[in-house]
Amino acid sequence: MTNTLFSTTSPWLTIVGIGEDGWAGLSETARQAIDEAHLLFGGARHLALVPERPGQERHPWPSPFELAYEQLLARRGQPVCVLASGDPMFFGIGATLAQRLPTEELRILPAPSSVSLAAVRLGWALQDVTVIPAHGRPLARVNLHLAPGARLLVLSADGATPRQLAAQLTARGYGPSRLTVLERLGGAFECRLENTAAEWSAGVEDCAALNLIAVECRADPDALPLSRRVGLPDAAYEHDGQLTKRDVRAATLARLAPMPGELLWDVGAGCGSIGIEWMRADERCRAIAIESDAGRRALIERNRDALGTPDLVLVAGRAPEALEGLEAPDAIFIGGGLTVAGVAERCWSALKPGGRLVANAVTIQSEAFLVELRERIGGELTRISVAHAAPLGRFDGWRTAMPVTLLTAVKPR
Repeated sequence: MTNTLFSTTSPWLTIVGIGEDGWAGLSETARQAIDEAHLLFGGARHLALVPERPGQERHPWPSPFELAYEQLLARRGQPVCVLASGDPMFFGIGATLAQRLPTEELRILPAPSSVSLAAVRLGWALQDVTVIPAHGRPLARVNLHLAPGARLLVLSADGATPRQLAAQLTARGYGPSRLTVLERLGGAFECRLENTAAEWSAGVEDCAALNLIAVECRADPDALPLSRRVGLPDAAYEHDGQLTKRDVRAATLARLAPMPGELLWDVGAGCGSIGIEWMRADERCRAIAIESDAGRRALIERNRDALGTPDLVLVAGRAPEALEGLEAPDAIFIGGGLTVAGVAERCWSALKPGGRLVANAVTIQSEAFLVELRERIGGELTRISVAHAAPLGRFDGWRTAMPVTLLTAVKPR
């Protein structure tokens, strides 16, 4: 058994978090690490904050950025220092390097993050705030967290992000939300701008490139409330009729049982509702939607952005051919193409041991196929029949939707 706490390996790579206050805000330990480094890596803005040292090499980050890791590792064992914004372990390069190097080779000296500084300026408790990075990531991810009363801190990509976010919030029914943009936090040129999302999107100019957006979510009176729990209203989706309806969808996802980090195949995805709600259940959940119809793929693209899951992967093609080469899934939903030769077999073969397969049938033929499939792979059959009250003359009556049969099977470990 190896105890890394007592490793004799000396750290050769020091990652120093630096704020907008630059050299003056660094500890003596951080200054010494910078002074003693043979090579100093960092963005041009960070390098400009540090006094130059005779004989010290300075390298701004290369483009593409991935080349930086190769350049760093080429100096392995020499004193190297990397400058990073604030806390390097918070959506920063420190976390990435910690995945590539043993921890005993690293020394990390954090500064207060922009998020910590923002919480101080706003008087917000960090445990009550959701932090959403928008640099290098789709801004549509913010939609996942929209709820009346929610407090969000969005890490901007550039000076246009506040205006783009304001327009997005307004389009989603959150125009009354209060936006506070904090520019150049911790520096001599720190600035604070405030307005509602609706007023901001009406023509406010771009902000400083270095900014963070605080959002106090407030919804329009007629905004559709969207829970993170499964079973969104059918009205939350654009669809052409190919939609797993709310009650059946909730029952289906309960059987698929999303867990953090797991991957779902949504085969014959229609408008994408199953894959989208799988991902909404936990931000670490992943999903691949397989859909052959171009019009429905366009619906999936719009739905995934509107509902905050822009990372949903969309595969154009018809199963089983479109399934070739895809990463093995932890769960599979077959909503379309169930009776197509080879689809169920290919899905069951690809499913990881212990994974869940759920298939839904509406027609007599597809239900008969589920009965036969259960004979081969086992599982549980469930029939769901839902009735909704509807006007009947001067009174109301029950209108029963077509029953849906579900097969749920767990692949043996």
